[in-house]
Amino acid sequence: MAPPSTPTSGPDPIILTLFANRFMSVAEAMGRSLQQTSISTNIKERLDFSCALFAPDGDLVANAPFIPIHLGSMSFAVKYQMNLYGKTLKEGDVLMTNSPHAGGSHLPDITVITPVFDSTSKEIIFFTASRGHHADIGGILPGSMPPTSVNIFEEGAEIFSFKIVDGGIFDRKGLVEYMVEKPSQYPGSSGCRNIRDVESDLKAQIAANHKGIQLIHAIVEDYGLATVQEYMYHIRANAEMSVRNLLRDVVERTGSTTLEATDYLDDGSPIQLRVDIDAAAGSAVLDFAGTGCEVRGNLNAPISVVHSAVIYCMRAMLDLDIPLNAGCLVPLEIKIPPKSLLAPSRTAAVCGGNVLTSQRIVDVVLKAFHAAAASQGCTNNLTFGTGGKDKDGKNIAGWGYYETIAGGSGAGPTWHGTDGVHTHITNTRIGDVELLERRYPVFIHQFGLREGSGGTGRWRGGEGVVRELEVLEPMQVSILSERRTRQPYGLEGGGPGALGRNTWVKRLREEDGDRTEENGALVSRDINIGGKATVWMGKGDIMRIETPGGGAWGGVEPDGENTKKDVGESRRAWEPRGSVAERAAAQAGF
Repeated sequence: MAPPSTPTSGPDPIILTLFANRFMSVAEAMGRSLQQTSISTNIKERLDFSCALFAPDGDLVANAPFIPIHLGSMSFAVKYQMNLYGKTLKEGDVLMTNSPHAGGSHLPDITVITPVFDSTSKEIIFFTASRGHHADIGGILPGSMPPTSVNIFEEGAEIFSFKIVDGGIFDRKGLVEYMVEKPSQYPGSSGCRNIRDVESDLKAQIAANHKGIQLIHAIVEDYGLATVQEYMYHIRANAEMSVRNLLRDVVERTGSTTLEATDYLDDGSPIQLRVDIDAAAGSAVLDFAGTGCEVRGNLNAPISVVHSAVIYCMRAMLDLDIPLNAGCLVPLEIKIPPKSLLAPSRTAAVCGGNVLTSQRIVDVVLKAFHAAAASQGCTNNLTFGTGGKDKDGKNIAGWGYYETIAGGSGAGPTWHGTDGVHTHITNTRIGDVELLERRYPVFIHQFGLREGSGGTGRWRGGEGVVRELEVLEPMQVSILSERRTRQPYGLEGGGPGALGRNTWVKRLREEDGDRTEENGALVSRDINIGGKATVWMGKGDIMRIETPGGGAWGGVEPDGENTKKDVGESRRAWEPRGSVAERAAAQAGF
């Protein structure tokens, strides 16, 4: 649908603000519905979900303060389904997808899309969509985030398109086929280990979308469809103009129309960016030429994730209170080299690209714009659980748990980094200690700040955290992380943040042939398992995760004004949230 003609006087600024907030309130209400009706820890407690409203052409219109990595890429998923179904969609249809090649991010993030029809013309006037991270969708390991995966089939169920509700009829048989039967056909891989929880959460997503439809119809009744759609496009145009002005300001501030930055993943793969800005037009070309080739592991990032990282950075650098929407990308041309880790092939593993490589892309963009030092550059993905295929190849029911762990954010020209925060485009909660211990056979020994892990400088980087948990029964425990060999860099002479570290404290057992102390008491040994590993842990074993700190900005003042004590006091005062991205994100509600 083409944008309506714009009045010569332009949009009324008060009405523009009103519609921006009305659209955002729709997404917020969808999110509240999803949280209240879901049952999994991942969605109900950790809030690892997003809800958003999309235009008839599939462009993002408005969102609530959810997960930026979801919001920037969900438009790709909506447009893929539009192209697939055309005008054959009808009222009562609900679509489900998670494939990275159909606009998804990684397989555990399942997107549910519902078309919104005009009550009179019966044409599609909006789409509502929700994306939730499901704790287990099959694959070679519980939690469906295997650190050792080398192809997408090992990561669980992949769904390009599935009409989960057809004309108002929920297709449970088809859901079980996609989620349980198909993934288990791949050697060594299992189907969903807890289909009941996944089914319940998917129904919660469907209900959340329906809530959004009800609220959209209410707005249309209040203002009329023509006015609603007119201001929908005005909101997008406002975001576009804001980004154009940002690009002009960058040229004026730096005195250059070319910006460049490079960073490296722990395996040495480069992520390289060159930004060429046309100040007159307020546009830019972001060219990732020079980025490393596809990797054998799972750090490949789908194209939709690259766009998510870029749109987040643009919105975060804006010192304006506007909704994150598709207009932020209009002035930008993003060039991604083929056969690179940012444009992976059809069967490439991608579960780490969504949660790790995306963080590094953000760091590179902010470095190019000279906006902030590197944040922890990681989400420290911890999974554990049981179930899957036994030695005879039979599917054994089980469960899986997944969480991301906070770290330090990067400092900027006038602020210290923030301690123990989910940086940039994650924005989830961590599992509550009491809840975790009540629902799962684990015991949390320690969870606190990792003193001294933030970079030292005029403005110090944020501290990472230490999270240590003991397993109370044998289970598979996996960690998927970065910044274990390459420190988060500082800028303008600021020091780097500390490397992260993952340690398996293995309890020695006589029955395993381990040596014990002379008095016969069992002891343990510390084993550094690296950034990406999975281990079968026995009862009493401990996993200790020390997350990276953020980089600092500027060298230490010779007069000693910014002493460690002063910095610590400033940090504890919780001044404006850490990095430039976080301060802007705070205004946006992230």
